[in-house]
Amino acid sequence: MIDLEKTAKEMIRNGTWAFRDGTFYQALRLGGGKARVVAYDGDFHFPEDWGRKERKEAKEKVTFVLGLDTDLDSFYAEISDSPFSFLIEEFYGLTMPASPSPYQALVEVIAQQQVNFDFAQRTIANLVKLAGEPVGELYAFPTAGKIASLGLEELKKARLGYRAGYIKSLTESYLKGELNLELWDWDIDEAIKYLTKFRGIGKWTAELFLAYGLRKNVYPAGDLGLRRGIAKIFDKKPKEVRERDVREIIEPYGKWKGLLAFYITCYDRKTEMERRKR
Repeated sequence: MIDLEKTAKEMIRNGTWAFRDGTFYQALRLGGGKARVVAYDGDFHFPEDWGRKERKEAKEKVTFVLGLDTDLDSFYAEISDSPFSFLIEEFYGLTMPASPSPYQALVEVIAQQQVNFDFAQRTIANLVKLAGEPVGELYAFPTAGKIASLGLEELKKARLGYRAGYIKSLTESYLKGELNLELWDWDIDEAIKYLTKFRGIGKWTAELFLAYGLRKNVYPAGDLGLRRGIAKIFDKKPKEVRERDVREIIEPYGKWKGLLAFYITCYDRKTEMERRKR
C-alpha cells in the first residue's frame, strides 16, 4: 500500500538518506554512538553487530520517518467523495515524511523560511555536508553541539542567510534547556503559543515543526504552497485564498486534515514543476 519511492520523492534531499532500487537507506545516530545506516525495502536491514535495543530503536525511527503505520485506506475513504478525490490516484501510496528527531526538524523548518522548497533543500544539504558525520555516501544530521560550535560566518557558508542566526541562537537555547522540543503530549495550541515565544519561530514555523517533527495533526495554513494548491483545485487565484479560507476547507477532515494538507502541498509542487518545464 505504501509507496516508498513516492514518499522518498517528497522528502527533503538533505544527504542523510537515499532511495535506490526499491530500498530506502537512512543514516542514524543512536544513543550518542557512531552513526550507521539502516535499510528498508519492506523488511528492515540492520548492521550485523547491532543488538535488540539498537534494532528496535532504529525500526521505530524509520517507521516514524516514512509513516509506515499510516492508515491510507481510511484516509482515502475520507476524501473519496470530496473535491480532493483526484489526489488519491495522483499520489496513491504516498505517506507524509517526518524528521528522525525534533531538533533536526526545527533546523530544517527554519531553513525553509521565506524561500522556495528547492532552495531550502540545497541549503539544508549544504549544512549537513558542512557539519554532519559521514557514513559511507550518506551523512548523519549534525548534532546540536556541532552546530553550536560553528561561528555564524561559518554557518552562513551553507547559504542560510539570516536563518543561520536563528538556527544558531535556537540551538544554543535548546542546549541550555531553555527551549523544549519534546512536546509530544502538548496540546497543539499550547505548543504553538510556547514555541512562538522564541525569536525565529513564527506561527508558520511552529505549525510546520509540529507536523514534521512530532507528527501532530496540524498544518501551516498560511503556507503559500498550500494556499496555491487550494486555489488551483477550486479555480481561484492564490491571493483569493486566505489562511482563514484554508482552515474552513481543511478542518472538516478531522484526523486526516494534516495529511490532506500535505497532499495538497505536494500537488502544488508537482504542478509548479510542470509549469516551469513548459
